[in-house]
Amino acid sequence: MPSPSRRQFLTLSAVTVTAPLMVACSPPESGGTTTTSGPVPDKPAQAVTLNVLDVAGNLQLTQGMIDDFAARNTDVISKVTYTKATAPELVGKVKAQQDAGRVDIDLVLTGVDGLAAGIDQGLWTALLPVHAARLTGMQNYLPGAAAMQKLAGDHGVTVTYYPSGPLIEYLPSKVATPPKTAQALLDYAKANPGTVQYARPSNSGPGRTLLMGLPYLLGDSDPKDPVNGWSKTWAYLKELDGFITLYPSSTSETMKNLANGSAKIIASTTGWDINPRVLGTVPKEAQVGTLEGFHWVTDAHYGVVPNGTSADKQAAVLSLLNWMLTPEQQAKAYDKGYFYPGPAIKDVPLSMAPAESQQAISEYGRPEYTKLIADHPLEVPLDAKALVTAFDRWDREIGGSKVKK
Repeated sequence: MPSPSRRQFLTLSAVTVTAPLMVACSPPESGGTTTTSGPVPDKPAQAVTLNVLDVAGNLQLTQGMIDDFAARNTDVISKVTYTKATAPELVGKVKAQQDAGRVDIDLVLTGVDGLAAGIDQGLWTALLPVHAARLTGMQNYLPGAAAMQKLAGDHGVTVTYYPSGPLIEYLPSKVATPPKTAQALLDYAKANPGTVQYARPSNSGPGRTLLMGLPYLLGDSDPKDPVNGWSKTWAYLKELDGFITLYPSSTSETMKNLANGSAKIIASTTGWDINPRVLGTVPKEAQVGTLEGFHWVTDAHYGVVPNGTSADKQAAVLSLLNWMLTPEQQAKAYDKGYFYPGPAIKDVPLSMAPAESQQAISEYGRPEYTKLIADHPLEVPLDAKALVTAFDRWDREIGGSKVKK
C-alpha cells in the first residue's frame, strides 16, 4: 500500500480509500433521518454514516481531521466512507442521484472546478448565511482564503487554501536556460515540439492556474472575462497548441512525464512542486520558475453539500466543517507540501504541524516562496460561471481533442 501522501497520484477514477473509521466495500448507507427540508438540528437524532466524495485530492490534507472528529464524536458520526472521482465526473454523479431521488453523497470535497460546475447546475445546498453561526472558524480566514470564500457564495465552505501558481517546472539537467517570459516559453515549445505540457484545465490545478494566469502575464484587457477580455490568451493558447502533442488528463501524469523526460517543462504550483519531490515521483533537483508579469492565482478546496442531503447529515457536516477550521486541525493541512502552505485560517504556523510535515517542508520546501508570495499580486480565480465558460471554450477550441484518455 502506498503511504497516505501518495494517494493523489493514484488514478482518480472512483477508487474507494480504506480507513479505520469507514466501510469501503459495501454500498453507502444513509443513516439518520431522511428528511431534507425543515430546520437542521444541532446534532443528528442518532449517529450517521457520512459518505464523503473527494474530487480534488483534498483527503490528503483533511482525512486526518475527519477521522479524528469521527473518533471523538461517536454520537454524531458512526462511520465514514470515502470515495474519489475526477472533477469532470462530479456533476454527473451528483445529478444522477438527485434525479433518482436518492442522494448518497453527503459531503463533497472539491476545488474551484467542481464547485463552479455544481453551482452552475444548481446542485449544492446553501449553507450560508443560514448556518454561519455554526461555522465560527470562518471568522479567522486568511485574507486570501476569505477572498476565495466569496467565490463559493452561499454554497460551500473553504477548508484549505494556497497561493498556487502558475509556475513552470523543469529539470536543470534537461533545461539549462528556462524561459523567463510567456513569449520565451512559446519559443521553447516551438523549438522543442511535444516537450511543454499542462494537463486539461478542468481536471488540473496547475492547468487551471495557467489558464487563468495567462491574462495577467500577457496583459489582456480583462483577466476576469474569458469571453470578451482574453483575446491575447486564447490566441497564445492556440499558437502553443500547435507544438503540444497531448494534454494529460491529470496533473500527476505531467509529473511522471517530467520525471521520465518525455516532458521538459510543465505547468506547476507550489504544492505540486513540493509534494511530488517529497514522494520521489519527481527528482529532488527539479526547479521552478515564474514568467515576467507573474500574478499568483490563488486556490482553495471546499466542502459542499448536495441538495437532497438529510437534515441529520447536514447537522453532522456542519459540526465537522467547524472542527476542521480550528487551528489544531488546520495544521494538518501542511501535509507534505501538497497544497503548500495549506491552512485557510490565521495563526497556524508550520511549528504546529505534525513532525512529518515539518521535516518534509524543511527538506523540500523553497525559502524563495515566502518572498514570491509577498512580492507578487494575489488574484482570485474566475467566478463559477466564467470558469465553466473558460473550461468549455478550452475543450472546444484548444485541446479537447488531444486530451489523453
